Amino acid sequence: MSENPRTDWPYPRPEQPPVPRPGDAAHTVNVWLVPNFSMLTLFCLLEPLRVANRFGRELFAWRLLSADGDPVVASNGVRIEVEGVLAEHALGDLLMVISSYEAEVSVTGAERAVLRHVAAHGGRVGGLDTGPFILARAGLLDQHRVALHWESVPAFRAEFPHISVSEARFEFAGQRLTGSGGAAGIDMMLQWVEHDYGPALANAVGRQLVHQRVSEEEAWKAGAARTLEDLPRSVVRALAVMETHLDQVLSIPEICRLIGQSQRQLTRLFMAHFGETPKQCYVGMRLDYARRLLADSRCRVTEAALTSGFVHLAHFSRAYQARFGERPSVTAERGTV
Repeated sequence: MSENPRTDWPYPRPEQPPVPRPGDAAHTVNVWLVPNFSMLTLFCLLEPLRVANRFGRELFAWRLLSADGDPVVASNGVRIEVEGVLAEHALGDLLMVISSYEAEVSVTGAERAVLRHVAAHGGRVGGLDTGPFILARAGLLDQHRVALHWESVPAFRAEFPHISVSEARFEFAGQRLTGSGGAAGIDMMLQWVEHDYGPALANAVGRQLVHQRVSEEEAWKAGAARTLEDLPRSVVRALAVMETHLDQVLSIPEICRLIGQSQRQLTRLFMAHFGETPKQCYVGMRLDYARRLLADSRCRVTEAALTSGFVHLAHFSRAYQARFGERPSVTAERGTV
């Protein structure tokens, strides 16, 4: 790629993009890294800000924080140095919580109090991936639409039934920012850039990152289409019925009646596309749902079993261990440490 700027390029591209220190930029983002956070989510959050500095002036600075000031190990095993302690540097233009696996394990009441303190002083507070769980447990997401990673949605709805969950990849409104993590962080930050500095700069940053901006509706439809476009209509309808009856389990003959397909033909189609019978697929969906409940919420084993349609706890435990290689109580203990 040529380093000569194009005549239609709206912003200059200095060889060394500025990385201003907190306090020297127009905005400072404080990033609280929770152990086992997603490295991809962190990079997608910060890179649009770095590139925006490259095209503009010293617009954004950031500071990585941990609860105790010690380095934090990401979910990929990489150890990241931080620049301060959460309680000492939380106030700024935005405090973003990045967490992923077992988000609640290391979070204390004192840290939730820091989040409430920032919010009470008018600061923006956000969470990516499973970060919304931490914000919600601090009481900061009531009356807000929340976006988070799709795997965590069932557990979030079970723990916080009064909070509206969005199908969007991110929600950026007012003083709360939430998102699914990963590449959604790029679009979230590009929206911030566009809001404060206009679409020309946001689009320039997106092009530099080789990132095609799309609307939330377009992104959702495209993802759904890629997932379902190669499946027969009867299979899609059967999966939809199963998904909406994870707790009140239907028999396979009843599902076939609802979708207007013979059980023999539906079994043939499921075996061809998934290598499983409809019953095996249905049980797997319910077990996956139970695992998300146990891993991402404070749900007890018995409650998770009943919520996923298993009446007999012993049967649930055997099926769970066969699928995941551990007892459901082990998963639940990790989520409540």
